Amino acid sequence: MSEAKDTLLRLIALLRLIPRTPGRIATTTLLEKLKDDGFSVSLRTVQRDLDRLSIPFALQRDESSPSFRWSLSDKAPIDLSAMDTPTALALYLAESHLQTLLPQCVLDQLGPQFRMARDYLDNLENNGLARWAHKVRAIPNGKSLQPAQIAPYVWGQTSTALLERKQLQIRYLSRSKIEVKQLLIHPAGLVSRHAISYLIGSVDGYDDLRQFALHRIHQAECLEALARVRDDFEIERYIRQDFNTDTPIEQVELVADVSPQIAWLLGETPLSAQQSLELLEGSDWKRLRAWVPDDQETRWWVFSLGENVRVWAPAAWAQTIRHKAAKVEALYAQ
Repeated sequence: MSEAKDTLLRLIALLRLIPRTPGRIATTTLLEKLKDDGFSVSLRTVQRDLDRLSIPFALQRDESSPSFRWSLSDKAPIDLSAMDTPTALALYLAESHLQTLLPQCVLDQLGPQFRMARDYLDNLENNGLARWAHKVRAIPNGKSLQPAQIAPYVWGQTSTALLERKQLQIRYLSRSKIEVKQLLIHPAGLVSRHAISYLIGSVDGYDDLRQFALHRIHQAECLEALARVRDDFEIERYIRQDFNTDTPIEQVELVADVSPQIAWLLGETPLSAQQSLELLEGSDWKRLRAWVPDDQETRWWVFSLGENVRVWAPAAWAQTIRHKAAKVEALYAQ
């Protein structure tokens, strides 16, 4: 049964590749494109398929060249432009990553395409590209936390406000004060980072940009009033300089001794474009020098290396590590 199903989908894919007249496509080209779509076929199989489809779908054959060229008649009653294997695979793998990046109105429009892509791949059992979807995954470097849950209505209203440049009325749970506050927001951008998505915007009456975790928004309403536009806002620059920090992010030189396994890791995947690793005399450790952002994420990464790193500079980082080590020792001494 699966072989018959794959044959049917191969025939559909073949018909999709044949242009309407006056366009034409050679049999050998059809073979190459079917292979690109993940179908394992021979030239003889494609020739038999074309002969089988010629009468019911009014295929026209040009025999003026050694490799026949094919076209669909203007009157051929067929439209198979909905889906192909590469498109289905791309949609299947992209769906989960787009849930907090696309406006809700776009997600609603793409919903049928996502479902069609899943159904299309589920019905292909002997197609290489269809099997690809079950063989590849992207995973983060480190422990992956489950995404914070965002209420669908909140995402819909928030994404609409950002898309249409409208003001957003929200009830927001402040993490610092542990209270729910009603705020009027002028949205400027959106950043999805690991398990949490943040709305970037300013509170009505203030000019500074703040970050609002979407999962802490309890209620949201997109208003008709236009939001204040920030012409100076550039999301890339904001991420580099202001994201998750109260002060501008500067570049600092990290100087540290690292263990062999960390040196190997950084040799393959450098910490920055400006990095060097020098073998320490009389040791299998290496001296690391790299210019890195003085931000929370970089410091967390360095601190997580534990006994595999000895930080010399910045001095403030080394002092913080000493304090953390003392606290951990005191905790386990209890």
